[in-house]
Amino acid sequence: MKRLLFVMLLILSFSLAGFSQNSIDIKVKNTLAGIVVLSGEGGITIGQTDYNNIKLDFIGKGSVEYFLDTNSKTIFGFRIFAAKGFVSGKKSGFIPQELRTAFHLVGGGLSIMYAASDVVYPYASIGMSHMWVYPRDNNNVNFKKMFKILAFNGELGLRFMVSNNFSINITGGAMAGFDDGNEDNIDGHTIGNHKDWVATATVGLSYYIDRVVDSDGDGVGDPMDVCPGTPMNVKVDAFGCPLDNDNDGVGDYIDKCPNTPSGVHVDANGCPLDSDKDGVADYMDICSNTPAGIKVDEYGCPFDSDNDGIADYMDKCSNTSSGVKVDANGCPLDSDGDGIQNDKDKCPNTPKNREVDANGCTVKKEVKSEVMSGDANFEYNKAELQPYAFAKLDEIAITLKNNSDYYARILGYTDSIGSEEANLKLSLKRAQAVADYLILKGVNRNRLQIVPMGEANPVVSNITAAGRAANRRVEIKISQQ
Repeated sequence: MKRLLFVMLLILSFSLAGFSQNSIDIKVKNTLAGIVVLSGEGGITIGQTDYNNIKLDFIGKGSVEYFLDTNSKTIFGFRIFAAKGFVSGKKSGFIPQELRTAFHLVGGGLSIMYAASDVVYPYASIGMSHMWVYPRDNNNVNFKKMFKILAFNGELGLRFMVSNNFSINITGGAMAGFDDGNEDNIDGHTIGNHKDWVATATVGLSYYIDRVVDSDGDGVGDPMDVCPGTPMNVKVDAFGCPLDNDNDGVGDYIDKCPNTPSGVHVDANGCPLDSDKDGVADYMDICSNTPAGIKVDEYGCPFDSDNDGIADYMDKCSNTSSGVKVDANGCPLDSDGDGIQNDKDKCPNTPKNREVDANGCTVKKEVKSEVMSGDANFEYNKAELQPYAFAKLDEIAITLKNNSDYYARILGYTDSIGSEEANLKLSLKRAQAVADYLILKGVNRNRLQIVPMGEANPVVSNITAAGRAANRRVEIKISQQ
């Protein structure tokens, strides 16, 4: 187990180093470079021993670290550390049944720390220590003589900077004896193949001695220096940033346009941006994406001779009348695609592929006409449909339901016998009877127009009985809307 933990610590340490090397390096000296760090921590121990009923105990430790000079976010250092703690456990049948081994150690090793942010610093350490072990029972009585072992030590943790010189630390670690004959004897027993080792979890405080540096030599310490990479001999403000009299974000020492108006975006030379290279700076350019080579007005917009909102270089209809709405090509809109532009279209929602007149309105076409004539459909002087009419009306109902843009005009006729007023009423009833049947078959009433014609428009002379039978008819004219 101790070898596994040691390998894991080693892998994690090098992973942290590899991640940091792939990160963007700080351009100035690391603020921990050349710093001595004093740390004190306390926490719990968990002994992995032959006592299978594990009990938590405590540990206290201290360390001194020195970090090497570097310009990277990752920094390496040397570490000297010391600790004192206890390992506890309980197991029936053992002598003693309750264990509370004391130990203390002194060691050294390497540290690696990464500046994840100005506050959070993940770190890892590996090393070796000389460990004094006192196997004792829970009454603090030695049941074996003190012995010494060489131990591996590893830690992973986070340091949270609470000020320029102090951090709060959270650490997890492990220690295990080297293979020297006593590596399984921390609990005073050497049973089986299980090797003894100790896991720790601690919190503590670190003090960073003299952690105030001025890497760029501008007279402002790094902790307060907002611009840490200022070139030598450049005048800076209280925050370590080069003076910038026009507040455009470009220091006066490299600003080629030192009088830029406030709030204007500038390039690396401090001059107002002209993204489309039309000669009009972006802050005055109303049309900032003009293609190269297009002539523009004083506001940076391409010329638009007919004032339709489409620049001349894209306008395919360059003489559009004033106030007419146009499409992306500068041509008058034709929303329903009937070939009549919107400003002249009196029927703006014409269905597609319909023939329209000069006003954009659908040219109505009669698509079907049926004549229900003679006594086969209506008895003399009556408006009730005869059964012979049903088949033909069923076909008409299906046609109307299958074509939502069809409507029907139902014209009722009579012969000339009787008064004109009576015949007009009878023709209305006959047309209504046909409409009622179609409605019963599922045709919407709004698609039917009833027109009483009386004795008008006879198809043949009313002199003969056969002629009068032919004139007693209903005509159904189906048209496309």
